[in-house]
Amino acid sequence: MTYYGAKDLADSFRTVRKNTIIVAEEIPESQYGFRATPETRTVAQTLYHVAAVPRVQQQIHAIERRNTLEGFDFPGLIGRLIAEEQAPRTKSQIVTLLREEGERWASWTEQLSDDFLAERVQYPAGMSPASKTRFEMLIGVKEHEMHHRAQLMLMERMVGIVPHLTRQMQERMAAITKATATS
Repeated sequence: MTYYGAKDLADSFRTVRKNTIIVAEEIPESQYGFRATPETRTVAQTLYHVAAVPRVQQQIHAIERRNTLEGFDFPGLIGRLIAEEQAPRTKSQIVTLLREEGERWASWTEQLSDDFLAERVQYPAGMSPASKTRFEMLIGVKEHEMHHRAQLMLMERMVGIVPHLTRQMQERMAAITKATATS
C-alpha cells in the first residue's frame, strides 16, 4: 500500500509553491535587488532559482528518463541555470514564471505511476547513497524550494515584512486566546 503517491506529491508541491508566490507578491519590486549578504542571491535571483530548478529533475526523469546519473552534465545544466538567474526580470515576470513553471511541474508529477516513482536511479561511483528512488529525487524539488523560501522569509524580515505564514499563525493564536478568554 502506498501512502504518498504522485497526486500527493503534486498537491503538496502546489501548496509550497502557492506560499512561495505569496512571498514573491508581498515583497515590493523595489526590494527585488536586496541580498542578505554580498555573496548571496538577490530576492529576484532566489525566486528565479526556485522557479527554474525543477528543470533539473525534469531533464533527468522526464526528458532523458535516466536510470543512472553517471555521465549526466550537472555542471553544464546548473551553470546555465545560474547564468539565467543573472538576467534582469520584473516582479511580474518572476511571479508569472513561478506560477507557470510550478503548475507545469505539478501537472507532470501528478500523472506518474507508483512503478515509475519506485524505480531506482544510480548515482555516480563513489557517491553515497549509491542510488535513490525517483520519488525521493522528485520530492527533493519541494524540499529545495522550502529551503529557499525560508531564506526569502528571512529576507522579508530584513526589509520589514512579517511573513504571511507568521501573520496567519499570530491570527490563529489571537483567536484561540480570545475564545479562551470568553469561555
